[in-house]
Amino acid sequence: MLIGPLLFLTPYQLCGIIMSKLNDLLKNDPERFKVSPDQPVMKAVVTMGHGGYDKLHYCDVPIPVPGPDEVLLKVLAAGMNNTEINTRLGWYSSTVEGGTEQLSATSDKSVIEDGGWNETTPFPFIQGTDCCGEIVAMGSGVTHPELGKRVLVRACMRPNGFDSLENIWMASDFDGAFAQYVKVPANEAFAVDCDWSSTELATIPCAYGTAENMLHRTGVSASDRVLVTGASGGVGSAVVQLAKRRGAHVTAIAGVSKLDAVKGLGADEVIPRGANLSRELQTCCADVVIDNVAGEQFGQLLKLMALGGRYASSGAIAGPITTLDMRDFYLKDLTLIGCTAWDEPVFPNIIEFIEKGEIRPLVAKTFELKDIAVAQEEFLKKTHFGNFVLLPPP
Repeated sequence: MLIGPLLFLTPYQLCGIIMSKLNDLLKNDPERFKVSPDQPVMKAVVTMGHGGYDKLHYCDVPIPVPGPDEVLLKVLAAGMNNTEINTRLGWYSSTVEGGTEQLSATSDKSVIEDGGWNETTPFPFIQGTDCCGEIVAMGSGVTHPELGKRVLVRACMRPNGFDSLENIWMASDFDGAFAQYVKVPANEAFAVDCDWSSTELATIPCAYGTAENMLHRTGVSASDRVLVTGASGGVGSAVVQLAKRRGAHVTAIAGVSKLDAVKGLGADEVIPRGANLSRELQTCCADVVIDNVAGEQFGQLLKLMALGGRYASSGAIAGPITTLDMRDFYLKDLTLIGCTAWDEPVFPNIIEFIEKGEIRPLVAKTFELKDIAVAQEEFLKKTHFGNFVLLPPP
C-alpha cells in the first residue's frame, strides 16, 4: 500500500523515513551496542538512561556502517551543550518546573518517561549534538562531500522537507558525536573551508545554528534594538555576534563577571543578570527579545518590548514555567515565536559566515571524551565563557 506514495519522495526524504523507522526499532534495545568477535570497535560514551553521571558509560561499541545516502565521519571534535545534560536528567519532562541546576542537585534520579527531547528517548544511545568530522567512508549513492573533507553536521534535520516543521536531531533521535565515529545523512554534512581548528569548529553547530534560526525567524535587521538574555552562554554569545553582524543595536544580559567579555563580542550595552530591567532600561524598548533563560524574568521582558515587538526562544535554562500578562501580549501586538526546527537558510548561512570570517568561535575549555562527567559537572557551574569541547582519542 505504501509503494505508490514512496515513489514520489526524494532520496533524502526516503532516507529520513528509513532512519525514523530504524530508530523506532532501536529504541530501548540494551543489546544494540553489543560487540561481536572480530567486529571493528570504537570508543564512545553511551548514555544508558535518565539519571546521574553513572548513566554515562565510556566503552567499546561497534563502528557504525554508513547506509545508502549516508557518510561515516571520524569525529575530530564534539561540542557540548545544555541539551545533552537536559536529556540525561529528564529535564524535558512536563513534571519538571525548575531549571537544569535545580534538577541536577536533586537526589531523585528516577526514570522520567517523558524526560527526553521527543516522546521517547532511544536509550541506550550516544549523545553529542555538535560535530566537526572528516568523511572517511560513504554509503551507496553519495558523491558529495568528498572523502577526506572536513565537515560540520547540521544537527537539526528536516527529513520531510522545509515545508514541514517535523524534525529529528542528531544525538536526541539517533546516535551522535560523543564517539570516535558517527554516521549521518550525506546532505547534512557541510564542507567548510577555513583556517579554524577542529576544536573551534566544534563550538559552532548547535549554538550558532540555534541563534541564527531565532534571528532569522524574527527578521532582525539593522533598524532593530535586540535584547539578549543569557548572553555569556553558548547560544547567547552567538546571538550577540550574529545580531551585530546584521547591524542591530544589541543590549545583552549576563553575569557580572562576564560583562566585559560580552562587551568584547560587540554588545552596545551590557546589564548584569538579576538587575531590575525596568530601571536599567528606562529609555529602551526592545524590538526583538531573544530569550533562552525564561524563568521569573519572562514577564519583565514583555513589558520592555516595543509595539509590534517579536520575542523568540529555544530554551528555558532558568525554568520553563513563567507568568504571562496577556495585556502586555495583546495590547502591544507582540509576536511570540518558538524555535526548534531550523529553517533552510540557517546552516548554509553559518558556513558562509565562518568562511568569510564574520563570526568567531569561543572555546572555553577542552576535555578528553572519557572525562565527559567531569566536563558536564564543570559546565553546570556556569562559570565559563564560551563552549566546552570533547576530544575523542585519535
